[in-house]
Amino acid sequence: MIQETSRAKTDPLRRAILAGALAAAMPSRPAQAATAAPAPMPPLTRRPAEPRFTSRAVEETIARIRALTGPRGRLGEMFEKCFPNTLDSTVDFGLLDGRPDTFVITGDIAAMWLRDSSAQVWPYLTLATKDAMLRQLLAGVINRQTKCILIDPYANAFNKDPTGSPFAGDQTVMKPEIHERKWELDSLCYTVRLAHGYWRRTKDASCFDAAWRQASHLILDTLRAQQRKSGDGPYSFERVTGWNPDSVPRQGLGNPIRPVGLIVSIFRPSDDAAIFPFLVASNFFAVASLRQLAEMHAVLFSDQRFVAQCRALADEVETALRRYAVVDHPRHGAVYAYEVDGYGNRLCIDDANVPNLLSLPYLGCCAAGDPVYRATRALVLSQDNPWFFQGSAAEGLGSPHSPAGRIWPMGLIMRALTSNDDSEILGCLRMLARTDDGTGFMHEAFDKDDASKYTRPWFAWANSLFGELVLKLSEKRPALLRGV
Repeated sequence: MIQETSRAKTDPLRRAILAGALAAAMPSRPAQAATAAPAPMPPLTRRPAEPRFTSRAVEETIARIRALTGPRGRLGEMFEKCFPNTLDSTVDFGLLDGRPDTFVITGDIAAMWLRDSSAQVWPYLTLATKDAMLRQLLAGVINRQTKCILIDPYANAFNKDPTGSPFAGDQTVMKPEIHERKWELDSLCYTVRLAHGYWRRTKDASCFDAAWRQASHLILDTLRAQQRKSGDGPYSFERVTGWNPDSVPRQGLGNPIRPVGLIVSIFRPSDDAAIFPFLVASNFFAVASLRQLAEMHAVLFSDQRFVAQCRALADEVETALRRYAVVDHPRHGAVYAYEVDGYGNRLCIDDANVPNLLSLPYLGCCAAGDPVYRATRALVLSQDNPWFFQGSAAEGLGSPHSPAGRIWPMGLIMRALTSNDDSEILGCLRMLARTDDGTGFMHEAFDKDDASKYTRPWFAWANSLFGELVLKLSEKRPALLRGV
């Protein structure tokens, strides 16, 4: 079994004593020694005996899915492990300055990524109105993310406390609260998506205080700065490393772009450096996020000036996407490129990490039946995409972040989440069920011919995404869950 290396090693997180404003909703929990994150766990084979957080609504949902799939249902067994994994093993929930505060690690890496933490808790939004404590935990994630953005909107990952980083030597503006400072456009978009989803689902506006409004303005300012209309902007990044995708050309500024209205993302959602800095899927995501931010500020604050600014930027980016992101592929016709630079250069691939081109309908960026998306989907799920692999164990999207021939379960899950074809969905479910190496958990990537060779046995984002898929199918296509 392949293990990732160079992980941060820390002691268990303390459990805060829940009191004050949350006392009525949450019973107190015993305090433990305060540290930055829970200790790395051995390869997962079962749920922990002492989960970090338990939700009645989550447990009831697990029971419902197990009944649906039957006592021997493979997908029900996997759902029982994957769906609560974020709550079981990655959250530190308590109070900070009298407000809910939730720090969420990725799993085997003891830091909080803005992207991962948003995606890890996203499937629980459907249960937020059924469980007051779960709702407070979600509010705590939003509050913590607000704090992180105000520390640095360019950072992708943060420590729980100002404890420093193994990447402190990176040539960028590091702070002790930052774990890693890779500018990834999707990081800020994910925080908006979570805030908007929480607000629409719960009608609770308690998270959206002066600090959140300040963070919203900082998000808009950062996206504008990374259009790079007036020069390269304030961000650069270099790292002394033997891993080439951590290297950023042009003294840490990235390859040249023509300022055409799109937004630069120096790094991809995989945390690898972009080749052409206009990452198309992330720009689509930014359009959706800016419109969500505008909606919230219109309703919550009647801030028409800020609303107009968000909508204007969304319109500008959308117009630029239509002009520069649609390219002519020799086999598939008009498709979305993965990356462009405004000069006419393009990269026609897709990567399993989300946002990717495959995920555009899932993120609300286009309709599943959009002709350009359909052609793009055909491209990325074919041998015309160099990061699509077929083997004796499975076929699916991989990533330049992992060796060639490695398939990412996230890619299989997203393929199913964006499909309306029962046979395609069922095929993805069967591949997921037979490539977990008997653990019941999702992994980062596995060998296309031997699923026992995999990376990251504890990868909470992939577990949550699998749980989201099963939940969706239980409502829309329950018969498929009984077929595996």
